Amino acid sequence: MTPKQKFEALGNKGLHFHPVVPFEPNTDQLFQFDLTSNNSSLTEEIISDTTIFSKWISQELADHHCRYGIGGYNEHRSIYSRSSYFDGAEEPRRLHLGTDIWGPAGTPVYNFYDAEVHSFKFNDHFGDYGATIILKYNLEGLVFHALYGHLSLNSLAGLREGQKIPSGKEFAAFGIPEENGYWPPHLHFQLIMDMQGNAGDYPGVCQYSRADQYLENCPDPKLILKDTFGLAAS
Repeated sequence: MTPKQKFEALGNKGLHFHPVVPFEPNTDQLFQFDLTSNNSSLTEEIISDTTIFSKWISQELADHHCRYGIGGYNEHRSIYSRSSYFDGAEEPRRLHLGTDIWGPAGTPVYNFYDAEVHSFKFNDHFGDYGATIILKYNLEGLVFHALYGHLSLNSLAGLREGQKIPSGKEFAAFGIPEENGYWPPHLHFQLIMDMQGNAGDYPGVCQYSRADQYLENCPDPKLILKDTFGLAAS
């Protein structure tokens, strides 16, 4: 079995994980965002201006009476045209490798399982992660990582590599645009089997031609997030 297959097999073991963000499945609502070119309401005018984009996200959540928005794993998105950071000489990066949880700046982020700090960094480019924390997990003998992106700068204060972060601990918060890479406030949550020598950073968006390679190394986070959002995420 590949590392990804071993991770997916954990879904058959009845494991439970602490919620990543506060959410009451019996009362809170979750909105499924579509940030592809199929969403005609998401115009170039909106995505090119962080303030307008943030207001659009907030209005969508309010209109649908939802506490959070979610989506993005294996989604081919047009929104990355807003930043040259995702452009390449041969092929731009447009395929999203994590799951985004959209909500207010300051939303607390909790660790879903016992972990240690692998690395952290302030990736300060327009369209990048901004404040970023990567935690290392050992689950039933399988080692993997989770990247938490678009955090507040204060989330990085006092961290050190190798630091233990117990399950259920609040260790970060959603950042404001000036701290999160100039995005509407949200959490980029991405699982990574092999960090491939990276520290404090790992591609969260790849070229479509390299989708198989990256998706093999970055499994769907739904196995973890099912205990945060319950049936609302399905």
